[in-house]
Amino acid sequence: MRVRDESKIEALFEHAIKMIVKEGFDGLSMQKLAKAAGVSPATIYIYFKDRDDLLVQLYRSETDKYFDFVLKGFDPEMDFATGLSVQWKNRAAYMIEFPDKAHFMEHFSFTPLHAKASRGKDMRFAEVMHRFVNKAIASGELVRMPVEVYWSVAFAPLFNLVRFHKAGMNMAGEPFVLTDEMLGQTLKLVLKALRP
Repeated sequence: MRVRDESKIEALFEHAIKMIVKEGFDGLSMQKLAKAAGVSPATIYIYFKDRDDLLVQLYRSETDKYFDFVLKGFDPEMDFATGLSVQWKNRAAYMIEFPDKAHFMEHFSFTPLHAKASRGKDMRFAEVMHRFVNKAIASGELVRMPVEVYWSVAFAPLFNLVRFHKAGMNMAGEPFVLTDEMLGQTLKLVLKALRP
């Protein structure tokens, strides 16, 4: 059995993300990926059963990196406002620093493969977030609500601000640059909405 060459896999992943961002999921074929990466199609099949397997492994790899990035400087024992602030800064920094990877992960979550990729994945991030949220509820810093409501209130405003920033304009077509002041102002409103 051939030894897994992590650098070759990372190179394939990087090329796959570029192709998906440029041409969509339909634009990714094993032949085109092999050509872009400068390897034979047979080499790709050493590491991946098929295109779906490549996409699932790519998504899992990128989400693991994303979660590590989001947890920098974060402790689930932090008070809720501080912990959410750390997450906002880290999430915004990741999306701005790695726009193609963020784009891939967001769009992958709307594909039929997302459920397959989510089964059997590392649950450490979910466990840390669960601890953080439950502590905030127990200490009276956060109202209990369905996770979908929490996610929509806690993070959708951040993602929209980052989208405006990446586009370089707001919805009226005027120039837009995300500032720390804007991030802080929006976070204060979000925290107010989430408190009991």
